[in-house]
Amino acid sequence: MKLAKIAALVGVAVLSIGPAAAYPDRPVTIVVPFPAGGATDTTARLMGGKMQELLGQPVVIDNKPGATGAVGATGVAQAKPDGYTLMVASIGTYAVNPFLQKGLKYDPQKDFDLITVAVRTPNVLVANPNFPVNSVGELVEYMKKNPGKVSFASSGSGSSDHLTAALFMQRTGTNGVHIPYKGGAPAIADLIGGHVNVSFQNLGAIINHVKAGKLKALAVSSEARVPLMPDLPTLGEAGFKEVVVYSWQGAAAPKGLPADVRAKVNEAAVGALNSPDVKTKFNELGFEVVANSNEEFAKFLGDELARWKQVIADGNITAE
Repeated sequence: MKLAKIAALVGVAVLSIGPAAAYPDRPVTIVVPFPAGGATDTTARLMGGKMQELLGQPVVIDNKPGATGAVGATGVAQAKPDGYTLMVASIGTYAVNPFLQKGLKYDPQKDFDLITVAVRTPNVLVANPNFPVNSVGELVEYMKKNPGKVSFASSGSGSSDHLTAALFMQRTGTNGVHIPYKGGAPAIADLIGGHVNVSFQNLGAIINHVKAGKLKALAVSSEARVPLMPDLPTLGEAGFKEVVVYSWQGAAAPKGLPADVRAKVNEAAVGALNSPDVKTKFNELGFEVVANSNEEFAKFLGDELARWKQVIADGNITAE
């Protein structure tokens, strides 16, 4: 009788531990739906490296680029929801692709368990040093006097810098020429070379060029001034409070994670992002750590989808 009671108690204990106690017992893969070296890849590698320490298992980064993140995201959406396949993707993959790509094979709200918004960074409005404006007010005035003549470079149609420019023009009642490039690096190179006039680019991508005098910064799209460029005014300070935009990276998993596994993944991701060494590195690169909850990410994504759907519709923006 005593043995039976002991066996029963052991059985209860095993059940109470549940699947999360055994998770992970093998390597975890983080899919990055973009090439190595970009902001999303950097985010995944910094976060994943620390998650590896916290989870006690290898965390492998798997770059699967294509179709502005849609190829990799589709694969993750179709993967087994066991916590061993995760994804770190950008604003474009989560909040823009649904409105620009016909026949998209994933729904960002229905096909993923959202883990956390990892980091965010504002865009900086920068101009070629020889372009004859030195403030946002001067740029707006110039654009109104020269409609359809100011060229805006972007890292690609539907990118955060493209949509920031579209929102800026909608809110200022101006229009310019969008020049999409295949990535931020060639866009910035042509901006420095004087082939295009202005651009909204991620803070970390342009700060060294601004310091070197190769670009001039007019404003930043954040809510408040940024520590790396404390003298640079916000677009709100320039009179355009509705133009607050962040490029962000978020972590997700295939829909249907067991609740305890999901909690453990979130705990590891948030713990990694908030670790002092990782946070310091992100700050040095121009990123602000967000590290929020599953529920906060879900609400944020809903707001972002609604916002960019409207901007894309108002601007008649297509995937060029």
